Amino acid sequence: MTRRQKRSRAGRSVLSFVTAFGALAGAALVGAAPAGAASAATAIAPGVTYRQFDLQGSKGPAHAHLLTVDLRDPRVRLGLLYPGAVAARATVSRLADAQGAVAGVNGDFFDISETQHPGVEATGATDGPAIAAGHVLKAAVPDGQRFGPALPPGTSTEDVFGVGVDRRARLDGLALEGTIRTPAGRLPLRGLNQFALPENSIGAFTSDWGAASRVRATCGTDTDRGAACSTDTYEVTVRRGRVVAAADTPGQGPVAAGTTVLVGREEGARQLRKLSEGEPVKVTHRLVAAHSKVAYRFALGGYPLLRRGQPLPGLDGTVSAVRTAVGITDGGRRLLLFALDGAPDYRKGLTIAEVAEEMRELGAADAFSLDGGGSTTLVARAPGASTVTVRNHPSGDAERPVPNGIGVFTKP
Repeated sequence: MTRRQKRSRAGRSVLSFVTAFGALAGAALVGAAPAGAASAATAIAPGVTYRQFDLQGSKGPAHAHLLTVDLRDPRVRLGLLYPGAVAARATVSRLADAQGAVAGVNGDFFDISETQHPGVEATGATDGPAIAAGHVLKAAVPDGQRFGPALPPGTSTEDVFGVGVDRRARLDGLALEGTIRTPAGRLPLRGLNQFALPENSIGAFTSDWGAASRVRATCGTDTDRGAACSTDTYEVTVRRGRVVAAADTPGQGPVAAGTTVLVGREEGARQLRKLSEGEPVKVTHRLVAAHSKVAYRFALGGYPLLRRGQPLPGLDGTVSAVRTAVGITDGGRRLLLFALDGAPDYRKGLTIAEVAEEMRELGAADAFSLDGGGSTTLVARAPGASTVTVRNHPSGDAERPVPNGIGVFTKP
């Protein structure tokens, strides 16, 4: 008997809950646990539907929420939900309402805690690359610095889910390619607006970063996120193509438009110390796709679960949790935004291997895991509403502020 047959025999009913909306805090959830079955699909907007259903996981029952998005409809598009800075967080409902999305889910794993580095600020920035409206916001941290569960073999923090300018969704990898041109020659740029830099490297911080401290970028190693912060650091500020300031330690506060702050650690710091105030410096950077020849309009990080209809080898089948995922079908023209419910009756969730299998059963050819646990949130407008409702119960009993997410946008 398949899991879908078990689901059907268990019976289906509609999940009911009540939500209250706050102008700053986003939608606050106030409701009973899910009733435990399924609803018919509801049209949220042209090309966008929502439904929910039961699942039987290896550790117990689970309840899923699913948005289906048809990119064949020219009125529908996906975009990055984010609070206007890489190192900032807000609830999914607040992000969706602020940007006018009709639905959405949370996004990439992120720097949520720095207990291993006393006195160092957690930036809230994500592990992976991010692109919003065709603009590159950030690059990926080293694999050993990432937050989140262990990566499946053959994947990395450079893996992304994105939608190209051709309006097709796909899985890909985005690597940073950058150069720092100085009077003495060229230096490689190894980071862009990311909470952790590779050892012996130089990274750039722009106005997209936000106001958070840049110290965290020099902590940990390429293989150990909790390793001590480097004591060999240097920071150079470049404005309008010339060095205007320098410091021995990374600073904090907003980076002005037209300004780039270069942060170096170890050998990178030693190279930056050679620069003098007034010298010309030109910083260039871009994200290079591993597979697609099409530019990305939108992209964010996570890790792959399915490729061409097959689960990735090595997916964990033992640890169950509340999960968020996105699936791709119909050649990248139809999307499945999937989130589990975190109410107490369903909080055990699914293993990541079970999520991959469920996405395949739902028709996805490719699927991608996003952050889960207390971050898992799915929002959607009710018919005729102007603001979104939190459709699942976040497992922390309230929405967790997150750095980014996938937004669904429509126009009449």
